[in-house]
Amino acid sequence: MEKYVVLKKKDFNDFVAKLALIQTVVAPVKKGQKSFAFQEVTTGQEISLHYIPTILPPKKYFMPQQETIMKFNKSKFEWTPVLEYKELTIFGVHTCDLAGIQCLNMVFTNKPKDINYIVRKDKITIIGFECNDYCDEFASCASMDNHIPNGGYDLFFTELKDSFIVHVNTQLGEKIVEEISLFTKANDEHLKELENLRAAKSKIFKNELNVKHSDLKGVFEQSFNSKVWKDLGAKCVACGNCTNVCPTCYCFDIKDEMNLDFNTGSRVRVWDSCQNEDFAKVAGGESFREERANRQKHRYMRKFNYPVDKFSRYFCTGCGRCTRTCMAQIKLKETVNALAEEKK
Repeated sequence: MEKYVVLKKKDFNDFVAKLALIQTVVAPVKKGQKSFAFQEVTTGQEISLHYIPTILPPKKYFMPQQETIMKFNKSKFEWTPVLEYKELTIFGVHTCDLAGIQCLNMVFTNKPKDINYIVRKDKITIIGFECNDYCDEFASCASMDNHIPNGGYDLFFTELKDSFIVHVNTQLGEKIVEEISLFTKANDEHLKELENLRAAKSKIFKNELNVKHSDLKGVFEQSFNSKVWKDLGAKCVACGNCTNVCPTCYCFDIKDEMNLDFNTGSRVRVWDSCQNEDFAKVAGGESFREERANRQKHRYMRKFNYPVDKFSRYFCTGCGRCTRTCMAQIKLKETVNALAEEKK
């Protein structure tokens, strides 16, 4: 039987303060008029509960933008593996970002397993937070079936009228509820209010694309030679913003950084982007995806086609970040709809 508890809204600040005493807490914080970012907090007043997806997704804690994976000393022929991690709680993770973390889990636990990622993941507590309405016009979470919770969290908060109803999903989540003695057992009234809220959401959240969720892969399978890609290539400025902010993009580069003694140094893993020409360049200077149109096509295929074959799920979560951040105003929903229209 599922376990639900309730936290009164007046106790929210105390909850965050007590949680921050247990371990580091990061949560969405307002950074501008329409900009939010996950950063460390110690009080509930710092948190923006109603926010559009943050500039960078919470993947930055699971897969840091830059991490040292090895130290070396050439003269001594020493190579020492490095594992960087920090125990923390991520509060306020939207369902689209929960889906993104699930995608990354599939990738990095698949052979060959990424030990750095796995250890880091096991040190992170995830507390989700439900969207009761759309973040903005760029979201397509309903089309990707990510507008309601589908697991991947320890606790999950849903805002009701006077309280938060909290789904306890793991033993770790149960431990938090027990240690922070501010929760009460959810009664039938609370559960009915949650049921009514989800029923209202089914009327608010509709398929934002002109194609069914189950038909998306077929659209992309038949679009390899579409003129849509040339249109995107003419617009794209190859800035790489779309991949940097994507919650499921996981490509990286490995660099060796020498110290000034030219003897010791570090091997570092950094984020990379398939939208950079050098990404597909090989010895001799040849690039498999020299044209921006091909790089855009590759990015979309990596969300709607290839991962379905390997992981049986789409790697687009519907968060809308790529559209919000695109310098060329390339819109994901417009692209998918254009491809679907061609298929008719």
